[in-house]
Amino acid sequence: MYQPVLISSGLVGWQFLQRTYDQQLETFSQSAQVKRDTDHFAEKIGSITTAEDLVSDRQVLTVALGAFGLSEDINNKFFIEKMLGEGTTANDALANRFTDSRYREFSEAFGLGPGEVRGSLSSGFADDIISRFRANSFEIEAGNQDESMRIALYAERTLPDVVNAEGSDASKWFNIMGQPPLRSLFETALGLPDAFGQVDIDQQLSVFQERAERILGVSDPAEFATEGALDKLITTYFARAQIEQIGSGASSASIALTLLSV
Repeated sequence: MYQPVLISSGLVGWQFLQRTYDQQLETFSQSAQVKRDTDHFAEKIGSITTAEDLVSDRQVLTVALGAFGLSEDINNKFFIEKMLGEGTTANDALANRFTDSRYREFSEAFGLGPGEVRGSLSSGFADDIISRFRANSFEIEAGNQDESMRIALYAERTLPDVVNAEGSDASKWFNIMGQPPLRSLFETALGLPDAFGQVDIDQQLSVFQERAERILGVSDPAEFATEGALDKLITTYFARAQIEQIGSGASSASIALTLLSV
């Protein structure tokens, strides 16, 4: 499989990846394994009418889960079948019980629950899922070399949709906190410790809001849908990630200069 080209870590590597992203993604999408999986998905998805059908075809399931960043669940067939079969219309449906909204979006997109309309009946459904799968798969491959690149790519692609969704500011923050890649990016950018997730959830919300306004100048999470705020977030993330890597080897003066530059 095509391996993304990363010339270095940190901001320099990120800027290069941004410049070459479209070309690299296209090359990656044409690699043999990706093309086999996506061609198979496009051919078969129209004939899949139940959750059991979907989980029984590993190639289709690979693309379906990969499109939502849930590839690690590929072997949890019972769990995925139950989630798809229950759908999302009932408040107590399995997909609605997770803080990670990707599960709900996954189940809702395929529409295989009671009273739901199958997503595959919608025009462009297969193309949309395949596009998401390619992007997520590319991010995973980039992350195998440098996890910070995967997190930044994921945030750049998905955060605008998360913060533009319906709901209160608090619900948007909870959605950010519920998606591991986004949470990791914000915790690093906001200088939060590894154990922060053990704090009371409402207190976590307050800290996210306060630090985002103080460090990033953003009080409304919807602002992260704008290019300027998103760029500043990702730049701050890389700067602080580099500081963490330097650790005790850096002087307090150099760390201060790095922080002041973001």
